[in-house]
Amino acid sequence: MSATDARSDDASRSTDVKLEVVVLPVADVDRAKEFYGRLGWRLDRTPPGVVQFTPPGSGCSVQFGPTLTAAAPGSAKGYLVVSDIEAARGELVAAGVEVSGVFHVGPAGPVGGRDPERRSYVSRASFTDPDGNEWLLQEITTRLPGRMAADVTSYTSATDLAGALRRAAAAHGEHEKRIGATDENWPDWYAAYLVREQAGEELPT
Repeated sequence: MSATDARSDDASRSTDVKLEVVVLPVADVDRAKEFYGRLGWRLDRTPPGVVQFTPPGSGCSVQFGPTLTAAAPGSAKGYLVVSDIEAARGELVAAGVEVSGVFHVGPAGPVGGRDPERRSYVSRASFTDPDGNEWLLQEITTRLPGRMAADVTSYTSATDLAGALRRAAAAHGEHEKRIGATDENWPDWYAAYLVREQAGEELPT
């Protein structure tokens, strides 16, 4: 079997490979440092000549510096996942960042406003750093099947966990309406909802 035939979910693989850093091409390191600091991203301790920031709740950081890449400044594009697109956009605007309006992807292309059904992967907004590197905000609450391991449930911030609990509470309220009674086993129901939502599996009803 060739390397290209190997499945990405091969159970024989035991070594985790985690994306740690993405290098951004910038022309002015000090200007980029001021910008990303203004976003509220954490400035990490690094060796001389390297500036590293980590977005809140992210397991991956960005780096830039005068000798880190030969790519043209402004040629990078990245995705930033958020659980509430309107709230995330509001925080950027409050930080003095120029952000596009929220839009969603329809059958004929982009449409102004958040997706009326609040579907994951559909509602977006974008902004650029001073060099023109593009960032696309993408609202995701429920992952596509297979994107997250079904046996691993984690939240990288209290905000994301609170949002998931609110969605679970709303869905559980509908569940109690359907059964016509108070569900005393709500902790197990909530737990099943949180796990299935992250794994992209069918939600409990």
